[in-house]
Amino acid sequence: MLSSLRDHVLPDHQRRTLEELEEDLDLSAGDIRAKQSAFWSMLFLSAVIAAGGVLTDSTATVIGAMIVAPLSTPIMGIALGAVQRRRSTAALFVGAGGLLVVALGALFSLVLPSSYDLLSNSQISSRTSPGLMDLVAALATGFAGALALARRDVAAVLPGVAIAISLVPPLVVTGVCLGQTAWWLALGSFVLFVSNLLALVFAGMAVFGGLGYAKADHVKGAGAVRRTYVALGLLFAAVGVLLVANTAATVLVQLWTTRATNSATEWLAASPGASVVDVSAQSRTLYIQVRAPGDLPPVETLLADLEGQIPDGVPVVVVANEGRKVQAGRVGD
Repeated sequence: MLSSLRDHVLPDHQRRTLEELEEDLDLSAGDIRAKQSAFWSMLFLSAVIAAGGVLTDSTATVIGAMIVAPLSTPIMGIALGAVQRRRSTAALFVGAGGLLVVALGALFSLVLPSSYDLLSNSQISSRTSPGLMDLVAALATGFAGALALARRDVAAVLPGVAIAISLVPPLVVTGVCLGQTAWWLALGSFVLFVSNLLALVFAGMAVFGGLGYAKADHVKGAGAVRRTYVALGLLFAAVGVLLVANTAATVLVQLWTTRATNSATEWLAASPGASVVDVSAQSRTLYIQVRAPGDLPPVETLLADLEGQIPDGVPVVVVANEGRKVQAGRVGD
């Protein structure tokens, strides 16, 4: 049944040989000088492009970096090597390449002023709080990329483009946040990269193993293959738990900001022309941005309205016209 399903998904005449896959994914075999020079030059350029896109908050530029990033090659090399139970240098290329991208991100962050609000940049804020759906998307991307690599009728660049989406930008964001000493934000983007990396390797192993790319003389080592899957699965599960917890926290924060928006709207109801512009949670502080033509109502009333709507002890800051900030106090005090 498994063989029939495999033939249906990828017919024999469209399946690439093991030797062809190894030639494409092993950067330490064949024309080593050409492969490695292409890898490092394209990775450097993709990191520079991604850094420029992140710092200018340009989605189009970040997409350009995704297209040319070659980091998917050694990652799929890790998956193929694990299935074959052979040692390779793929992990070294991933580690060294990741350090290069992070270092470039940190270097480019030096152009930012010390007062720059990283979370006001959508390219940064969207990659510093990973959730469960990011893991699901990376897993699906890994399956698509590995399957495309195994097919003769899919352009070789397609899987690289698909997989690179989840790799270089989070590493650049990690470097930018490290350069600005935003340690927690850097950790969040790095967790996103690690979760995507594990998901891609896991998906690649599943596809390559299912398509029969394990060498025949390695069949007797099936126990070692299972141990590899188990170890990777445990790491994958550990990261999944972190992302589930972060997703739950994100949902709670969204619930609290919605409640705070309703409370702030009621607080401004007696002030003609006043309205709530935005409510956001940053660094464990609730910021309520309002527009009011006249004086604001007493902030004590707002704090009283927020009791029971959001957790006690949360600091509340009201941002009024022209950026004027009013420290309202803590909920429940």
